[in-house]
Amino acid sequence: MNTGKYPMDQRIEDKKRGIGRQKYPVIVWALTIIMIGVFINELVVNSRAQGTPVSFKPVVNPMLGPSESALINLGARFPPCMKVVQGLPLTTQMACLNDTANPPDRLCSIEDVCGFGGFHGGEPNQWFRFITAVFLHAGFIHIILNMLAQLTISAQIEREMGSAGFFITYFAAGIFGNVLGGNFSLVGAPSLGASGAIFGTVAVTWVDLFAHWQYQYRPGRKLAIMTVELLFGIALGYIPCTCILIYISAHLGGLCMGLLVGTTLYPVISPTKRHKLIMWAFRLAAIPLAIVLFVVLIRNFYTSDPYAACSGCRYLSCIPTASNNHCQGTGVYFLL
Repeated sequence: MNTGKYPMDQRIEDKKRGIGRQKYPVIVWALTIIMIGVFINELVVNSRAQGTPVSFKPVVNPMLGPSESALINLGARFPPCMKVVQGLPLTTQMACLNDTANPPDRLCSIEDVCGFGGFHGGEPNQWFRFITAVFLHAGFIHIILNMLAQLTISAQIEREMGSAGFFITYFAAGIFGNVLGGNFSLVGAPSLGASGAIFGTVAVTWVDLFAHWQYQYRPGRKLAIMTVELLFGIALGYIPCTCILIYISAHLGGLCMGLLVGTTLYPVISPTKRHKLIMWAFRLAAIPLAIVLFVVLIRNFYTSDPYAACSGCRYLSCIPTASNNHCQGTGVYFLL
């Protein structure tokens, strides 16, 4: 156990000191630069449409960012742009990017607001929004919070996993968060952000904690702190001013996929054969489960009524109120 280029004792010591496979989190740095650049473009697009980088009319964006129409146009996850949605036919009119009146007086078709060349005379099929939504943010508050988490928690996970494993985990979690949200969130409200991907990296810290319990400093206290932080992060998705654009289902989806992919790819120190066998058993179970979840939920998304598979799942991202018909409607308030 103590022979070879990287002796077990040295691996354990490095783990305790937080030293991982690489020194610099290059993927995190690159993603952060890209996301800041994308956000600047969001502000430019909204400024050209409404005259101001931040949308104050017809309603104030509580995250201090562009209008919902602008965010949809730039690639937010919005089911009517991705498939035919019951209750929202393609003839539905919605606020144009340059609309500042409430109710809207400048109306555009769903196809025009969705952009990206429209639907080419066919049905909506902008599947790439599962990916592009990861790079978009709803406003200054949203991107600042996400980038702080990304440059701290996610950066440390990349150092420990290495860039290749981190890249796979980050995007698997981010995309799956959007897939889960696309299935069970209100179909008439857009969603976006890197939160699902970041929650995926948070999930890896849980894999690390339980796999290396004996090497952690005061692991019980660390577990308590991580539990509080996780519950706080999940609760943010239920705050009324954020749940329009930042869905809790994306957080939960990212967390779930991060656990599965992280279990598979995170470099675990196994001091005994028993520990090694347990880890491989988890890995062999995690890989097919992750694939099955992706396949089943993507297929379900493209059915006419995804809610039919889990009628109660809509409450993952919706607090029942009279304004949203107790989570039975589309979530639309700016379409006509």
